[in-house]
Amino acid sequence: MPPETLTPTRILEATEDVLRRYGPAKATVVDVARALGVSHGSVYRHFRTKAALREAVTQRWLDTEHAELQALADADGPAGDRLGRWLAALFAAKRHKAGHDPELFATYLSLADENSHTVAAHVDQLVGQLARIVADGVAQGVFAPCDPAATGRAVWDATARFHDPVYARQWFQPDIDAAFEAVRGLVLRGLRGGPA
Repeated sequence: MPPETLTPTRILEATEDVLRRYGPAKATVVDVARALGVSHGSVYRHFRTKAALREAVTQRWLDTEHAELQALADADGPAGDRLGRWLAALFAAKRHKAGHDPELFATYLSLADENSHTVAAHVDQLVGQLARIVADGVAQGVFAPCDPAATGRAVWDATARFHDPVYARQWFQPDIDAAFEAVRGLVLRGLRGGPA
């Protein structure tokens, strides 16, 4: 049986395993190549540098959990309901990653610090989804008139406790779901009520 074709996806999957095993400080491209049974030069044909490989892993991690969010941003229907579901889906995805694989979650926090431009672009994408929902809500007449881009950023900032990894330890406290519902309700009421 011929060996599997070496693809960027296979390399990224192996890199995740290596990072989980060794951590970001000790993991090397040679370790990734060894896990794949290839030379490190083969890995470099797909990712020119170790930094490029780590950036791609960071991007993959950030993107995998957010297909549902994009679908909610693109959906039809009442904007208030979509926004509430979007915020809940983001919190659930972040909490799942932190609880399901804490070693890899900690590794990605380190990689995110290294690749802050990748993280910033990802956050901009998510804030854009929020802005789209807010704009729909204004058009539907359920949200007060506002600047959707600025309001999307404000919603992102207001809900940071439920998606910023710096708060990950709080996501498993017994009262966190009630706290989330209180903030989500406040945000939705604020959008419907107009300026303070």
